[in-house]
Amino acid sequence: MRIIIAGMGDVGYHLAKQLSSEAHDIIAVDTDQQRLSYTDSMTDILTINGSSTSIKVLKEAKVEKTDLVVAVTSSEEVNITTALLSKRLGAKRTIARVSNAEYLEQDNTLGFHEMGIDYMIYPEELAAMEVVNLINRTAATDVIEFENGKISVIGLRIDKGAPVIHQKLFEVAKANPTLDYRIVAIYRNFRTIIPTGNDKFLPNDQIFVATKPEGIENILKLAGKENINFDHVMILGGGKIGRRVAEVLSNKMTVKIIDSDEDKTFELADQLPNTLVIRGDGRDIDLLAQEGIIDVDAFVALTEDAETNLISCLMAKHLGVKKAIALVDKVDYIPLTQTIGLDSLINKKLIAANSISRFIRKRDMVAYATLEGIDSEVIEFIAQSGSEVTKRPIKDLDFPKGAIIGGIVRGNDSYIAVGDTHIKSNDRVVVFSLPEAVKKVEKYFK
Repeated sequence: MRIIIAGMGDVGYHLAKQLSSEAHDIIAVDTDQQRLSYTDSMTDILTINGSSTSIKVLKEAKVEKTDLVVAVTSSEEVNITTALLSKRLGAKRTIARVSNAEYLEQDNTLGFHEMGIDYMIYPEELAAMEVVNLINRTAATDVIEFENGKISVIGLRIDKGAPVIHQKLFEVAKANPTLDYRIVAIYRNFRTIIPTGNDKFLPNDQIFVATKPEGIENILKLAGKENINFDHVMILGGGKIGRRVAEVLSNKMTVKIIDSDEDKTFELADQLPNTLVIRGDGRDIDLLAQEGIIDVDAFVALTEDAETNLISCLMAKHLGVKKAIALVDKVDYIPLTQTIGLDSLINKKLIAANSISRFIRKRDMVAYATLEGIDSEVIEFIAQSGSEVTKRPIKDLDFPKGAIIGGIVRGNDSYIAVGDTHIKSNDRVVVFSLPEAVKKVEKYFK
């Protein structure tokens, strides 16, 4: 595909980095030459210095021959204008990043699609829903569901006291023959491993497990986890993300939200009738203690300052909070989750880039997801009749190195993949893959 990306901030850069490894023709447009130079040095793409709202610049980028224009600058107005102009000038599809939640409401009658914008992305909403999902699945660091939960890929951190520590994967499987699961990846020391049966579970490993709904509780026990219900959540930061998280969670649990801005706290109190709003500094340990942090199940730090979020979450963990989630503005922080002792770090710009990648790829794949800070992808394919993946059992497929088949959905039934599993045409197959193996995996399903 030929893709123009307008805006080489964090969203644009990470999107360009993801897509440039997949043989797309990428053209980056930005008014900041320094950003373009950095992008050009890191990824194999064409760069154009100029405004994406300039017809001259868009024509220089050959917008009329472009399959997709992605406008992800920091300005909502620039993004919408870019998308509308690009569609009029001949681009096949357009995506615009917006900062106004009203544009995504289902009852919105403005008709953005008819105007020329095929897809709108609102990073704050995506980040808020990521936080909600992490809190709802209390023991997991990541949860990705396929086919309405028939197959799930769950991320778990192995604690020092977990029953499986220092055991090989095949030994654990042999000792638990009734458990239906497959370990599809291990994240260890900043490296993603597609495991074999001889790999061992080590303390602080982050493992990713493909399983069916009925197997989740037993998998948690093996990892030394317990999926308890959370009743009390404390949120630091009443911005767009914090407000949305409180709005969703306050209907089923007790939520407290802390913000240092007096005007904002009054506004939050009016908008969130079921939430206790507190004005104060979330880094103040006395304030946190006074507001009962020792009785809180989860602490979520969502201010605009990453250091404040990290420090306050570390204090919360020190005080015994079961789960701490921090919003960070640097993607480089995310792999540090294991080493600093937090449960999850999220980055709204990386989440946005991943969402756009899914939109681009969904023509060829049923579903697609990436994992925060992990250099890997989880993809659902439909096995085509006569495709390579249907010709032999999995153990005889010579499946690409760096990829593994986790589970299969066939009609109303789901199966965890084992060596003797034989995939049939029209099966929906969940694959865990390192980025460099994705193109090779795709060929097996066509």
